[in-house]
Amino acid sequence: MKRTSRDIRVANRFRVLRQVIAGHMTSRRAIAAATDLSLATVAHLIGELIEAGVVVEAGFEDSGGGRPRGLLSANAHGGLLVGVDVAETYVHAELYTSALTVLAEAEEQLHPEENSPPQVVRHIVSCVRAVIESSKVDYDRVLGIGVSLPGQVEREGGVSVFAPNWNWHDEPLGAMLAAELDLPLYLDNPLKATTVAELWFGAGQGHEDVVVVTLGTGVGAGLAMGGSLYRGATNSAGEWGHTTLVLDGRLCHCGRRGCVETYVGAPGIMQNLRELAPTSPLLHPDDQTATIDALAAALAAGDPVAAKVVTETARYLGVAIADLINLVNPEVLVVSGWVATKLGEAFLPEVQAVVARHALSGPLEVVDIVLCPLVRNPVSLGAATFALEGFLATVGARTHSRTAVNSS
Repeated sequence: MKRTSRDIRVANRFRVLRQVIAGHMTSRRAIAAATDLSLATVAHLIGELIEAGVVVEAGFEDSGGGRPRGLLSANAHGGLLVGVDVAETYVHAELYTSALTVLAEAEEQLHPEENSPPQVVRHIVSCVRAVIESSKVDYDRVLGIGVSLPGQVEREGGVSVFAPNWNWHDEPLGAMLAAELDLPLYLDNPLKATTVAELWFGAGQGHEDVVVVTLGTGVGAGLAMGGSLYRGATNSAGEWGHTTLVLDGRLCHCGRRGCVETYVGAPGIMQNLRELAPTSPLLHPDDQTATIDALAAALAAGDPVAAKVVTETARYLGVAIADLINLVNPEVLVVSGWVATKLGEAFLPEVQAVVARHALSGPLEVVDIVLCPLVRNPVSLGAATFALEGFLATVGARTHSRTAVNSS
């Protein structure tokens, strides 16, 4: 789809605000240099952001003999944002300032049988209300709520198109949430949310072509090309977890066999352990988190079974990542997700070694493979950023509706 002048203006608004947040206190001239936008364009966009209440004048700096330069910062006392991470085992919500600093958080566990849309919506609503009410802030200060849902999500309309681990098909989550929460809603999935968080605040800062591999119960790859999130024609780009790694391999929840997810997602790692040591006390058959925690602890203690499981998982993951590198040619590839957080330090060197054997030399030479550097939940942060982007898209238009489900 061809981008309109409004699309370009909104994208430039995002670029400018990213520079303000990253620089803490920065000048219009520094922003222009970092973004390759003209000083006049930057000045105009900053004016819009100040009027919207997300940027403030923060003082002056010496310009070396000339007129002092005005400094800018994100407005920590402006509007508020909520980011919600819905995973297969929990719902986690955080309340942020418009400078994306955290004010409060809440989390509720999802039991294996709690996966119907009404049950999940109930937990989302409960967590959102908890973070707002615990902070004793007025609901009118909340600019929007970003919600990350597993699987494929239709942004416009907020429909969960397909969540194979829960057997969801075309569930109207946006409408269900809008009936409970009288605030702007921005729905997407964790691949997109984590990638946006990395672009704004993490290893993707300052880079144009970035891949974020997410390892959890499910597996996927968020893609950024030319400094912008790549969504594909139907917002389903990044379903790398459902590409074939092993012909006629393990059965996947999506109905196909041999998907990447079945070998490197949490259930896949449990199967790796089961095949290597069927009676291992490290295996908790009905508890993914407990099994991964046990593997991480055993690995740290030098347990040979845990080491074999991690080596086998790294072998599968390294081959699949090498395919991504050959295909996308990124500058940075970030390994993220709760499984990566628990096992990443241990298995990243093994993954890198496997990638080195399977990736083409040209793409391999330019890519940096790193663990997610963000100390807070990157999915909640990215979801809140969707809400911020959604709000910024309305700046100047004055068409912001507080009851509709919006696209980010």
